[in-house]
Amino acid sequence: MIPVQGVQDQQVAVLGLGRTGLSAARALEAGGATPLCWDDNAEARACAEADGFTLRDLRKPGAFEGVSALITSPGIPHLYPQPNPAIAAALEAGVPVDNDIGLFFRSLATQDWERFATPPRVIAVTGSNGKSTTAALIHHILTQAGRSAQLAGNIGRGVLDLDPPGDGAVIVLELSSYQIELARALTPDVAVFTNLTPDHLDRHGGMGGYFAAKRRLFSEGGPDRAVIGVDEAEGRFLAGQLSETPGDDRVIRISARHKLTGPGWQVFARKGFLSEQRKGRQTASIDLRGIAGLPGAHNHQNACAAYAATRALGLAPKVIEAAFRSFAGLPHRSQLIAERDGVRYVNDSKATNVDSAAKALAAFGSIRWICGGLEKEGGLDQLKGAQASVKKAYVIGREAAGFALWLDVEAEVCTTMAEAVGRAMEEAEAGDTVLLAPAAASFDQYDNFEERGDDFIAEVRKRLVG
Repeated sequence: MIPVQGVQDQQVAVLGLGRTGLSAARALEAGGATPLCWDDNAEARACAEADGFTLRDLRKPGAFEGVSALITSPGIPHLYPQPNPAIAAALEAGVPVDNDIGLFFRSLATQDWERFATPPRVIAVTGSNGKSTTAALIHHILTQAGRSAQLAGNIGRGVLDLDPPGDGAVIVLELSSYQIELARALTPDVAVFTNLTPDHLDRHGGMGGYFAAKRRLFSEGGPDRAVIGVDEAEGRFLAGQLSETPGDDRVIRISARHKLTGPGWQVFARKGFLSEQRKGRQTASIDLRGIAGLPGAHNHQNACAAYAATRALGLAPKVIEAAFRSFAGLPHRSQLIAERDGVRYVNDSKATNVDSAAKALAAFGSIRWICGGLEKEGGLDQLKGAQASVKKAYVIGREAAGFALWLDVEAEVCTTMAEAVGRAMEEAEAGDTVLLAPAAASFDQYDNFEERGDDFIAEVRKRLVG
């Protein structure tokens, strides 16, 4: 645990008592504060009370008297589409609002660091797609290189549940826009921006607000090195804002679409080859085509980001390449489940938006595509032209019939995962890939994308065993 600093003898309100909220409450208590906890869910309140925490209904008048700060969980809206009543009350009372990420950054460094030969470093990864894989890949590279490393944030453990880092250790964080937008302290040593595509627009009041939330990791934190994906206009703009000159190597530009040139530091992937260039010269190259854990151009972008971040810490290209080859990938992200009679079964349940699904479709050929679910804002227009490798779609979800009408390929309305998997397996031929890449949220049928992916895996394995 990382005890929160600067809260001794203070009352601090905590809103939302899931993993993040309870972790923050424990860390606040360890720092000498008195957490006053609330969640609209009675079961969550009961769990917190059973753990010995004091409850206070933050919706009631006067609830913030004597409170020095409100710590809120990332999923609770503070501005758009409308503020949570407790957050609105805190702001009305002049009580500052923060989250566990802000507490983490202001509490990480301790006096123990003065005796370290190498102070701990923090690498923070954000973006619309690929940030989980990128963060996990960075962590994998570091551990394979013998560096002490921990992975947390939007993946793995809560940030305040981490062990205090030792001499030369690295903490790798995956950070969502929800986590970044409210954090009052953001000081990563290396910050990574993978890409930007429309997502969570209702929460951020549009695309501009969404980009502004991501941008805070760089504008507020002033990282020593910034790794920026420049395949979208926003990334190019951000890289330009952070650079003092064209050759400023504090900014490492990355791309999975274009060859990058110029006097600066670039890492890009083309036709399956990753290339590092500095001052106009190639300094390293890696053939990514045979690396099973990183299939497709979208994963090659993740590889570029992870390569650049770990190069920024001084790791050698050959060390990074060796770690690439032992990376197994993440569950629910282009995860190879099985291969039988020439047919591959791939779980990409994390492809919850149109852009990530299009990237998954581009990574494989001859696809039996399982898709559908709770459609996100923006529709399915981005899938136009991305379905060339799809032989047939098998559509799930409560609105499967409407979803199927948007597709450019033959589509069968299956509604349930069991029917979709069954039909796809019946019709699959050698050379086909049965791919779950929903292009939609899971909440119409499942609690989360992990549960949806697990259902796909179970249905595939049941039929292969049978």
